Amino acid sequence: MKILKRIIICIILIILFAVGIVTYKGYTIYKQALNEISVKDKVAEIQSQENYTKIEDLPEFYLNAVIAVEDHRFYDHGAIDIISIGRAVWTNIKSFELREGGSTITQQLAKNIYFTQEKTALRKIAEIFMAFEIEKNCDKDEILELYVNTSYFGDGYYCVKEAANGYFDKEPIDMTEYESSMLAGIPNAPSVYAPTKNPDLAKQRQNQVLDRMVKYEYITEEEKQNILKTEEQK
Repeated sequence: MKILKRIIICIILIILFAVGIVTYKGYTIYKQALNEISVKDKVAEIQSQENYTKIEDLPEFYLNAVIAVEDHRFYDHGAIDIISIGRAVWTNIKSFELREGGSTITQQLAKNIYFTQEKTALRKIAEIFMAFEIEKNCDKDEILELYVNTSYFGDGYYCVKEAANGYFDKEPIDMTEYESSMLAGIPNAPSVYAPTKNPDLAKQRQNQVLDRMVKYEYITEEEKQNILKTEEQK
């Protein structure tokens, strides 16, 4: 029994040591990125871009769709969402795969403006540290605004304005509810959900977005069906 206890203690210590190393390395990556350019300067750089769109120039329906599908508790948590992380960890343990990351919109913004899209433990740790830094410098509306202005929408469109112009030939504020829900789903996997590449998959993803909006009570099931029906009748 004593030998078993010692083995368990050794395993726990090894795990803690490994976690400590990964955390330190991730922190180092975060600090290096922050030393190259501060959050304040990075935000100013992004906001100065020609195609940058302010949050008041975006449809409320589109913003609600983004929150519903990406991070429905966005306005209720800080840089990270412990509930989402716990759910993601459990899902990954059950599947023995890195299927879910539990990333908040703030974490995704950190990834968009500072790091690569590569899924590694080190990048994830760096992303978490950067998310806290972003939340210290920006309010929630600004974070959401920055997120849709730095997300990739496929077809070479690197912000919401480019995507609205390119896919729908209109300004973001003029997007319909159908178009808004379509666009909100694309950044999850742009090469898969770009409507010009895979229209059927894009519509499936759009349906997921609308389902989330129903689930979190942004719209009713009847309103969802009307959005889809109205477009089909055009």
